Amino acid sequence: MAIDTPARMPATFKVPVEPIWQLRIEQYHQMIRTGILTDDDPVELLEGWLVTKMPKNPSHRLTTQLTCEALSGLIPAGYYVDDQEPLTTDESEPEPDVMIVRGHRRDYRDRHPGPADIALVVEVSDTTLQRDRTLKKQIYARGGIPIYWMINLPEQQIECYTDPSGPAEQPDYQQRRDYPPAEHIPMYIGEQRIGELAVVDLLP
Repeated sequence: MAIDTPARMPATFKVPVEPIWQLRIEQYHQMIRTGILTDDDPVELLEGWLVTKMPKNPSHRLTTQLTCEALSGLIPAGYYVDDQEPLTTDESEPEPDVMIVRGHRRDYRDRHPGPADIALVVEVSDTTLQRDRTLKKQIYARGGIPIYWMINLPEQQIECYTDPSGPAEQPDYQQRRDYPPAEHIPMYIGEQRIGELAVVDLLP
């Protein structure tokens, strides 16, 4: 079904009125290379802003692991499942909970995967529900990532978003379908349906 387009910057991401500086991807990478930012810093770059990553509770951790295991048993050769690793777009470098990446891990020894390398991106949403439904969805739609799953833990369902707009003034996915625990969610790589997963098997 069609879904409403969210505002460019949701209310939970208020920009200070004082002059501030948005980072470009190359500046963000330079901060990592020089040690200004380290793996211990709980941040990711979203729309040029350094945004704090929320701590993960046990149900979030379990759901991420269950999803990785289920997808790994389904994907064809030439793809792999990654979790909580960077994905580089033009303006952002989110670290989705799970993604299916084209190719092999060694293909990315010198760079992170980009949107064109991704078949599916998954966010496990509990305390990050608002961010994942707005800012993260906007980033993935702008990049043209074909399928975005949001595993909604408070409502115990998977929100499946498809048909991304690509670059637009207000990027979004044009289609959304919600899958409750009793249903199976189909899995596609491009136009090819490779199987389906029981939603209940992905929930804690």
